[in-house]
Amino acid sequence: MPQPIILAVPKGRILDEVQPLLTRAGIRPEAAFFDDSSRALQFKTDRADIELIRVRAFDVATFVAHGAAQLGIVGSDVLMEFDYSELYAPVDLGIGHCRISVAEPRDMAARDDPREWSHVRVATKYPHITRQHFEARGVQAECVKLNGAMEIAPVLGLADRIVDLVSSGKTLKENGLVEVEIIAQVSARLIVNRAAFKTRAETLGPLVAAFRTAADGVRDAA
Repeated sequence: MPQPIILAVPKGRILDEVQPLLTRAGIRPEAAFFDDSSRALQFKTDRADIELIRVRAFDVATFVAHGAAQLGIVGSDVLMEFDYSELYAPVDLGIGHCRISVAEPRDMAARDDPREWSHVRVATKYPHITRQHFEARGVQAECVKLNGAMEIAPVLGLADRIVDLVSSGKTLKENGLVEVEIIAQVSARLIVNRAAFKTRAETLGPLVAAFRTAADGVRDAA
């Protein structure tokens, strides 16, 4: 029997949105998959030919790019940051909507004009996206790489501004920050390992089609 297809899914808040999508695509994970307290990383489904792994969002693309997983669900922010040539992203899943934004302290924003920036020091987990965005405007960006707790960086003087994912904006507000620029809108994408898509087309092709139909169904139901 062929090895099962591995689908990599990100941990965190997106799991609630992934559940109806998987169901519509004909994949029903074991109950532990949606249990936040579970420390397991690999999970069975009701299909013998499909298993799931639950990993950090940035790691989803790495697992799929290197062929350890054949399919993945990942935010378009990750694809923008790493630009893996080994990945094919055929379906916008229409979930996980947020944005990549520049934010700064509220009192700074009150007297600041982004059109006058020439050099910025930015804390972010997206150095590539950040530099690319500011270079396009002729602004030199000095990036301080952080993997979390971005909002505290301006408070402690690590950087004047941050570039991070924003959804409701609540976290920014609670830390005295405001959005001053939106760099890009973000949504979750289905990604496929290019080599696997060629060698296992008879399995992966129908799965991609099922996710495309499922995404259309979720959008129609919204």
